[in-house]
Amino acid sequence: MKKLFFLPVLAMAIMACNSGSDDKKAELEKLKKEEAAIKGKIAALEAELSTTDSTSKSVSVSVTTLKAAPFKNFIDVQGRVDADENISLSTEMPGTITKINVKVGDEVSAGQVLAETDARTITQQISDLQTNTALVNQVYEKQKNLWDQKIGTEIQFLQAKTNKESMEKKMATLQEQLRMTKIIAPISGTVDAVDVKLGQAVAPGMPAIRVINFSNLKVKAEVAESYASKVKKGSQVIVHFPDTKDSLITKVNFVSRAINNASRTFTVEVLLDDKKEYHPNMVARLNINDYESEKPAITVPVRTVQKDESNMPFVFVAENGIAKKRIVTLGKEYKGQAEVLSGVKEGDVLVTLGYDLINDGDAIVYNK
Repeated sequence: MKKLFFLPVLAMAIMACNSGSDDKKAELEKLKKEEAAIKGKIAALEAELSTTDSTSKSVSVSVTTLKAAPFKNFIDVQGRVDADENISLSTEMPGTITKINVKVGDEVSAGQVLAETDARTITQQISDLQTNTALVNQVYEKQKNLWDQKIGTEIQFLQAKTNKESMEKKMATLQEQLRMTKIIAPISGTVDAVDVKLGQAVAPGMPAIRVINFSNLKVKAEVAESYASKVKKGSQVIVHFPDTKDSLITKVNFVSRAINNASRTFTVEVLLDDKKEYHPNMVARLNINDYESEKPAITVPVRTVQKDESNMPFVFVAENGIAKKRIVTLGKEYKGQAEVLSGVKEGDVLVTLGYDLINDGDAIVYNK
């Protein structure tokens, strides 16, 4: 009886053991899966933290890609508009203004009478002299006819001839005095100023009327002696007019070969376009081209060039997120740009901001 009771109990125990073993296996599999998931998350977090730490150690900079282009250097000098035919006229004889024939803005021709002074006294003298001249001429003609016929004396003929020539000289003198009572334009141009009025007493040297030929204006400037070998006739020049915000590109028309002893400068001249309105003595800025690279050149901002312990100029370029120091050889500088003769090439990525915060080999990131 006891044996029969033990057998069912043993069977139940065996079944219980088998059931517990299956549960543990299932739990173990579950834990392994959770372990794999946790390890994956740990690896992802480690990678993310590694990237963040690496980025936080990099210096943020701005960059630009270098390109080759023609490089020109210019001399900047100040000049002024000048007119060769800019004449202030005055009377050649003292007198009173009796007639003004022009006003400001009128176009005049060479030889035109612009104004006149009182010439009544001279006119009367000419009238009287003309009467006497007619008599003297008649006497001369008759005396000459007699002398040709061998009648009369040579003294009588010479006296008549002398009287005639004397009258002609007196008449020429009075005619010249009459001309001097007139203010006559020596050039063609425009009346720029009328500084006299009717009835005003004038004298030689007193400004009366100004005439300017605006079709022949130019800019004159003084350039330092050190540029004498660089500035030549035909050099390109950019002329700026600060007052009118106007500018033009032209060429140097004249270069003086003489150096001013006092200022140690020489004169350059640039002809202006007569189709635009320029005014004598107007200020002008001249940018004269004194150098142009033979082929397209690499240029960098002057501010990006630094000097090392050996006083050698260098710049930083970016290569795959790393700052690289490049020793450079510089040429000319103009308007904040320096010509680079060697050390960098077209396509290099130049560090333009943050270059003073990095060293050779530092990790860098680019600002967007």
